[in-house]
Amino acid sequence: MLKTFNVTSEKWADYKWQLRNRLTSLETMEGKINFSESELAGIRETSGKLATAITPHYYSLIDPDDENCPIRKQVVPRIEESLVSPAEMADPCGEDSHMPVPGLVHRYPDRVLFLVTDRCASYCRYCTRSRVVSGVGDQRLEMQWEMAFKYLEKTPQVRDVLLSGGDALLLSDKQLDKLLTRLRSIPHIEFVRIGSRIPIFLPQRITPDLCEMLSKHHPLFISIHTNHAKELTEEVKEGLERLANAGIQLGNQSVLLKGINDSVEIQKELCHRLLMCRVKPYYLYQCDLIHGSEHLRTSVKKGIEIIEGLRGHTTGYAIPQYVVDAPGGGGKIPVNPDYIVSHDKEKVVLRNYEGKLFTYPEPQ
Repeated sequence: MLKTFNVTSEKWADYKWQLRNRLTSLETMEGKINFSESELAGIRETSGKLATAITPHYYSLIDPDDENCPIRKQVVPRIEESLVSPAEMADPCGEDSHMPVPGLVHRYPDRVLFLVTDRCASYCRYCTRSRVVSGVGDQRLEMQWEMAFKYLEKTPQVRDVLLSGGDALLLSDKQLDKLLTRLRSIPHIEFVRIGSRIPIFLPQRITPDLCEMLSKHHPLFISIHTNHAKELTEEVKEGLERLANAGIQLGNQSVLLKGINDSVEIQKELCHRLLMCRVKPYYLYQCDLIHGSEHLRTSVKKGIEIIEGLRGHTTGYAIPQYVVDAPGGGGKIPVNPDYIVSHDKEKVVLRNYEGKLFTYPEPQ
């Protein structure tokens, strides 16, 4: 791969070099991927919806000859993105309607989503915020940090802030430190979370200096976004271990994607490898109803089958909570297999993972 990009190992390990040399157009990708007609048309016709960007690190995981490569399908546009079904929405999670100030989403009583940038290292083709990220769409993400801080200062019920965007870890160490310090100065904010795909797309960004700075702001949680075990390279593992050694609690959020991770076997391998990287599988999301995503969405029934195939067949630590982010802004709704066969005032009849029935008597 170093030879493909004509780069030294020192430059490869530099996250700024990785960002400068992202594959962002058909010209930069030509000769590196053998495109299908659907991909070629997608690159040409969806550029006004969501930018294309693939870091050299993430590109190194792509099979250039396999259109169905699970890495490739996440970041290479396809013409299907231009097809919008009647159920799809520009803002499927209803974030825009829950913004008391620009860039701050307050949907749940005690926590907020703070959108601090509109850029990512690479762009997922199923991105929930494709309407505002990457800088090429019609809508722009308006951010007013000072207004957000003032809102938080006068809203004491908020105890939890999630930083996202875009990807908050694209900010410089100095910017992040300033942001976290300001949040930590608000007495009623108890802990801060960062949602990031940087450890996967750009593991070189997880430097010792970054980890040392982040460790000043505990309790701090980072939710990474990994969809396939192939993404968990040695470089990624080293970065995640660096974060864990800095005392940062790590969880993973996956999106259930058709032809990418929609089987029990793939999910089990992913969850096991996450645990070996010291990351707890946290959420498995049903793919949001974002415009042009139908070719990547599975049925909810498939998600339930996967959870049922994991429960009882691996450790509970390896089983994420399957959720549907209710269309239009209803928030996350947990979806589980039905293990309660019947329930009355005397007893509950339960089904275990083997299909056997057990009775639990209610207190009289």
